[in-house]
Amino acid sequence: MTRKELFEQIKKKESFLCVGLDTDLSKIPSHLLKEEDPIFAFNKAIIDATADLCVAYKPNIAFYECMGAKGWESLQKTLEYIPKDIFTIADAKRGDIGNTSKMYAQAFFEQMNFDSVTVAPYMGTDSVTPFLEFDNKWVILLALTSNKGGLDFQIQELSNGRKVFEEVLTQSKEWGSSDQLMYVVGATRAESLGEIRQIIPDHFLLVPGVGAQGGDLASVAQYGMNDHCGLLVNSSRGIIYASQEENFAEVARQEAQKLQGEMKGLLETYL
Repeated sequence: MTRKELFEQIKKKESFLCVGLDTDLSKIPSHLLKEEDPIFAFNKAIIDATADLCVAYKPNIAFYECMGAKGWESLQKTLEYIPKDIFTIADAKRGDIGNTSKMYAQAFFEQMNFDSVTVAPYMGTDSVTPFLEFDNKWVILLALTSNKGGLDFQIQELSNGRKVFEEVLTQSKEWGSSDQLMYVVGATRAESLGEIRQIIPDHFLLVPGVGAQGGDLASVAQYGMNDHCGLLVNSSRGIIYASQEENFAEVARQEAQKLQGEMKGLLETYL
């Protein structure tokens, strides 16, 4: 999916919502455990309930690979079920020496056919560029994350006066274009979005942390939106685990609608 196509979906649905499919057997409604594939049954119901309200789905790979081969099968079925006009993100946070990164890229882009994959930048250029060699695929690079431990390193100041996350943005934007690279910036770091936009004004940002982690959507839009929206705001637990009753999908839809409605207003304000 190109940046233009993604923006067209945002305008069409009046939404920049990404739904995180962090599907945990211990948290899904108990009646689904009778299904042959409870993970896929849950994901299918969530997708059916939210596909018209979101522009992206983001399965966190850890929740699938922890179950071995069966988990990978559930993930593949989920990916194939997602409508083709919805952007797909493999939240895998991969990143290794070049030949290993190439294998990771082949796994997610060729074997599974995700649109994008999250990548850790700590090992530098040669760990990221293999992911950028695939046509019409995206690298979503970790920049400033929403977790508490993200502050351990990411905001430390370097000898050149930049913070670590600013150095990641400054150097990595030379590795690929804004049609190939997105960045992860946590919603709980909204105060930094202004300075981030000074470094990367045109790139899309994947913004987790709205909802259960306490991020504020209005602040994210105020400081992070650009003239083609430039935001994919993720909500996982706040949508998919809104209820553990048999009507869980209906309740998930209601939560997604709340976010989509707020996003519609923000798009009208800033675009």
